Formats: sequence, structure tokens, C-alpha cells
Amino acid sequence: VQLVESGGGLAQPGGSLRLSCAASGFTLAAYTVGWFRQAPGKERERLSCISFNDGNTYYADSVKGRFTISRDNAKNTVYLQMNSLTPADTAQYFCTAGLFTTIQAMCLWDNGMDYWGKGTLVTVSS
Repeated sequence: VQLVESGGGLAQPGGSLRLSCAASGFTLAAYTVGWFRQAPGKERERLSCISFNDGNTYYADSVKGRFTISRDNAKNTVYLQMNSLTPADTAQYFCTAGLFTTIQAMCLWDNGMDYWGKGTLVTVSS
């Protein structure tokens, strides 16, 4: 049972990256999935969540309008499309999944997570 993030790397300011969070060993469709990030010396920051049942989404103000979360249950994968990247987006990005967790629990109250990936590094620099 694991979550594996991929798609990180080096991007230029104003550029885009798409992160993937692939689940193995369990069916992601029953899980609310969230993306978080942590920059060196900073606290973990919640970015976005997508619910397991109705596809509702949540975005932090820092990424609203620039990042888009989506899921493909057939591929057991959740994505985070990141546009208009800035150096402030440089961080380790993690996905997490919670069985039947609500968006409120995961993205507002920071609980309900069952699994975490090990992260993928995003660096935004010219």
C-alpha cells in the first residue's frame, strides 16, 4: 500500500508542471486526496483537496487560480496541475489520502489522512 508522487523537477518562473499521485495496493476512488507542500525551514502548507464522492475541491488562497486538482479513478491517480509558477512555489510536494474523509477534515482541520507519499521536489528558478 503506497502513494507515489511524480512530476516534480525544475521549472522556470511562469512555467508549469503537473504532479501525479499514484496509489498502489488500494482503490483511490474511495479516498479524499490532498496535496501539501513543505519548503525548507517552513511549516507544511495545505494546497488543495479533492473529495472522494462528489469531486468537490478546495484550494488554498496561495494557489487558487493557478493550481488545479483532478482525479482519474480509472488510473488510480490524482493530479495537480501547477501553472504560473513562482520561486515561492519551490518545495517538496506531498500527496495524502484519507478513506471517506471529507474535504473539511483534510484541508481545513488537517486530519483524516491515512496514507502519505514520500514527496516530489519542485524547484522554480531561472
